[in-house]
Amino acid sequence: MRVLKRILNYFIWTLIAFISAFGYTRIILGPKPEEDTGFLTFIFSLIYKFGFVRIGLIIGSIIALLFILIDVFYLNKRLNNSARSTIIRFLIVIGITMMIAAIHYILEKVIDVI
Repeated sequence: MRVLKRILNYFIWTLIAFISAFGYTRIILGPKPEEDTGFLTFIFSLIYKFGFVRIGLIIGSIIALLFILIDVFYLNKRLNNSARSTIIRFLIVIGITMMIAAIHYILEKVIDVI
């Protein structure tokens, strides 16, 4: 039962990591394309959706992996299960998201690797 509870807990935190990653991806790609009125807008809409999902899943996986590693090796020893620990864990997910966003920006715009 304890293992199942821990797996469910990490599943919820993984969903939060993916939500933050999709939020970041939405900021990167900009607003949704307009309605599909022609062939070219339909193709552009498909490319936008594919990029949104692909980038969001990759960045979300990185955020979730980093959070789970930090939580297993550091946070479980330092924090007890309380409302304050949940807030601290949420802030850590947001902090990891900001770090990943900064690294992604530097690699894409400054160094031009991506």
